[in-house]
Amino acid sequence: MINYSLKCSNKHSFDSWFQSADAFEKLQNAGMVTCAICGSTQVTKAIMAPRVNTASAPAPMAQPNAAPETAQKPLQEPPHPAQQALKDFKAHMEKNADYVGSDFVQEARDMHYGLTPERAIYGEAKATEAKKLVEEGIPVAPLPFDPKRKTN
Repeated sequence: MINYSLKCSNKHSFDSWFQSADAFEKLQNAGMVTCAICGSTQVTKAIMAPRVNTASAPAPMAQPNAAPETAQKPLQEPPHPAQQALKDFKAHMEKNADYVGSDFVQEARDMHYGLTPERAIYGEAKATEAKKLVEEGIPVAPLPFDPKRKTN
C-alpha cells in the first residue's frame, strides 16, 4: 500500500491510499482518481515529504480525557441549489418511475401504441434511437444523470 498526497485542478489537497504506484498510474490514466472534495478528475500527485520511521521511542499516546478536536470547516461545501435540485429530481425519478435499462426504446413504443399500460419509465437509448422515437411522436427527454446502476 502507498499513500499519496494529491491535488486537483481546483487546488484542493487530499490524501489517498493505493495498492501500488502502478495501481495509481492505471487508475489516474483511466480517469478514476477523483478529487475527494469537488469530484474533479484532473488530479496529480502533490509534493510530499517522505515519511521515515525511526527506532526512537514511540510518540506519546493521547490522553483518554482529552477532548476531541473539532474540524475547522467541512470537507465538502453544502451543495449548490442547482446540484440539490438535480439530486432531488433523481431521487423522485428513482422512487416514482420504473428503470427499464436498455429496453427503454421498446417499452416506450409499446406504451405509445397501447400494447402495454402506460407508466413512468426511464432507461437508456442511443441518440439515434431516441431521435426515431421523437419522429414517431413518442415523447422522450434525456435525463441529466446516470441511472443508479451505472454510478459508483
